[in-house]
Amino acid sequence: MTAATTTHVATLADLDPLVGQVVGVSSWLPIEQDRINTFADATGDHQWIHVDTERAKKESPFGGPVAHGYLTLSLIIPMWAEIFTVDSVTTGINYGLNKVRFTSPVPAAGRVRLNATLKSVEQLPKGGVQVTVEGVIELENSDRPAVVVEAIYRYFE
Repeated sequence: MTAATTTHVATLADLDPLVGQVVGVSSWLPIEQDRINTFADATGDHQWIHVDTERAKKESPFGGPVAHGYLTLSLIIPMWAEIFTVDSVTTGINYGLNKVRFTSPVPAAGRVRLNATLKSVEQLPKGGVQVTVEGVIELENSDRPAVVVEAIYRYFE
């Protein structure tokens, strides 16, 4: 397993020099069928290409079950937390997404990792900063990423 690369800074003031740089690459994270089934139960999305392994092996254009795109996208949360830390932050929130593309299906038992570049840092009017991150959720052994996303986070000290 490839070791993660991370960025660890003391304060929000330390972020500006990092704009335009890769701030981390997470460890590989497996997406097992159990996780896919749990996500299906949580969201009510039980489409057969995700949860019916036998049918997916026979009928799916992917040759077997695949993870939900939104499951793969949601894994940005633990992967981002693994690679990026600001010591002085007391509150951090997911503020939203500017764009998301699901560029390649993730097969059950496939592994993904986040490769993240800090795109911008903006001061907020009442304190704190808003950071925009260009994220590529890579799919192991694939030339194409699973997800390309521009995520926005807000941090407060």
